[in-house]
Amino acid sequence: MVKRFSYEKEAGSVRKPRWVFPRAVPIAGGHEVRKLLRDLKVSTVCESARCPNRGECFGERTATFLLLGRSCTRRCGFCAVHKGCPEAPDPGEPGAVAEAVRRLGLDFVVVTSVTRDDLPDGGAAVFAEVVGEIRRRNPGACVEVLVPDFGGRAGALERVLAAAPEVLNHNVETVPRLYPAVRPGADYGRSVDLLRRAAEVLPVTKSGMMLGLGEEREEVMEVMRDLARAGCRSLTLGQYLQPTRENLAVSRYLEPREFADLAREGRKTGIERVVAGPLVRSSYHAGEIYAGFVSARDEARPGIAGKL
Repeated sequence: MVKRFSYEKEAGSVRKPRWVFPRAVPIAGGHEVRKLLRDLKVSTVCESARCPNRGECFGERTATFLLLGRSCTRRCGFCAVHKGCPEAPDPGEPGAVAEAVRRLGLDFVVVTSVTRDDLPDGGAAVFAEVVGEIRRRNPGACVEVLVPDFGGRAGALERVLAAAPEVLNHNVETVPRLYPAVRPGADYGRSVDLLRRAAEVLPVTKSGMMLGLGEEREEVMEVMRDLARAGCRSLTLGQYLQPTRENLAVSRYLEPREFADLAREGRKTGIERVVAGPLVRSSYHAGEIYAGFVSARDEARPGIAGKL
């Protein structure tokens, strides 16, 4: 029997329309994956952030790995990840994540982390070590890193870029006006600049936004123009869903046609791949998005082997 995913009732928020969950979303599948993750003591953002797609992804034997513990040093209004005093980084974590990748047979891997403002480099060294360990145990695997802003620390981003992940992803999350409530402790300009610097080094940079937090359409358009100017080649747009009563309420639910329209407009700004929809999330089908870049490269330059 397929259970339907459901968030807690959103106090003070508008009722979810049918198109947000157009089909039953399995949450009971993927027992084997859950057991493997528990055995290796590996965390995922799928579970920590209560992603609505986690049952589907686990059922397909994939997950987005969460580094540097389960406690975040920031208190973003949208996020269900635990906030509080974090534990010391686990020196065995890179090996455990790489082993999980090997056992799951993944050829495209997404790793992210909680924000660790308490660490001198914001956790950048751990990202670099994880990328290297994944490659060592899984030759040929491609890696996407979904990084925090590292507090703007000098050299942190460069350390991650030196590990040469295939994709660097950093979510701007929302429009600048809403940052004080949605991303306290973050800075919109700093995030866009991080993406700009990454685009100078890596072939593919990516970002993501949640919609339905009170943003205006023109504000979203301006963010997409900023991302395009920063060299961002990929963008995900999804509906914000209130994960707990303690998180920000949903301002409104966008209709499917609005997502389709924003995707078209985003591509007009120069962002090559814009994936938009109610349940679209930053790492959802990330391997397929990257494969699109590789396919386009191969069609443009036949006979060229290797990674994008």
